[in-house]
Amino acid sequence: MKTLISSTFVLTRMAALAAVLALPILAHAKIVRTVEKTFTVQPGGTLKVATQGGDVRVQTGDVKEVRVTAKETIQTNSEKEADEMLEKLELKIEQNGSNVTAEAKYEQNSWGLHWGGRSQVTVNFIVTVPDHFNADVHTSGGDIIIGSLTGNVRAHTSGGDMKFDKIAGDIDASTSGGDVELKEGTARAKISTSGGGIHIDRAGGPTEVSTSGGDIVINSAEHLISARTSGGEIQAVLTGPLKDDCLLSTSGGEVSVQVAKGTGFTLDAHTSGGDVDASGITLTIDKGGIGKSRLVGEVNGGGPRLKVRASGGDITIRAK
Repeated sequence: MKTLISSTFVLTRMAALAAVLALPILAHAKIVRTVEKTFTVQPGGTLKVATQGGDVRVQTGDVKEVRVTAKETIQTNSEKEADEMLEKLELKIEQNGSNVTAEAKYEQNSWGLHWGGRSQVTVNFIVTVPDHFNADVHTSGGDIIIGSLTGNVRAHTSGGDMKFDKIAGDIDASTSGGDVELKEGTARAKISTSGGGIHIDRAGGPTEVSTSGGDIVINSAEHLISARTSGGEIQAVLTGPLKDDCLLSTSGGEVSVQVAKGTGFTLDAHTSGGDVDASGITLTIDKGGIGKSRLVGEVNGGGPRLKVRASGGDITIRAK
């Protein structure tokens, strides 16, 4: 028996196949436009940035001005269509005294997402501010990078990494899906991520860090309050006397802590899946013992409590 296929059917299938094959090409077609503004300011002001799905970079210089560059990426290869899409973009770059606001919001309808779930229009900001300035930065799906800054920093992203240079001010930073790096913080710092690791070279002020899915590495901490992870390891170096009680806790890895020689504190360590090793530290044992799953005692006469918890690995305490 012969099967007959109409020419109309063949042409329809060929047209559908051609449309599918063309999708990746259309997806990568884009037009980039740039908007730039410069404002004269005095040091000590605040930069506020908000964008949907874009990256934000804040860099500093010996200047008395704020320079804002907004890079608009439109997912199309048609200049006319780009103009039409930008009509739905609310872009605000304005000054109020020494404060500068840069905000981008794209009004998406039910067809507002492009191939692969990307927005049709995204805006990345690159901003230069004076060395002494505050920053309040938010993005719903991009990275945040902030250079050396003397001022307070607030930063939040729902889906990107965050990187900070030397920040001489309070830090309040959170991401729902990326890694966080801090070169140096000299004041209070509160850092959290729901899906990445945290790496700090130096924490000079009261510091709290937490992650639900990564490792925590702190190379130098003068005033660590807490470090918590639900799915990784913790490595921390405490460079001075404990100023307050300190908690290090993991549900899925090992904990390694170095303390300064001669530091007095009360050690309270317990692991459900390994041993506690405090070789080389002079302490009066109250509960448990070295090489066991629990070790509680006073080190060098006692002091603030160093509480260490691990559910699936060893705990190591060393004097440096």
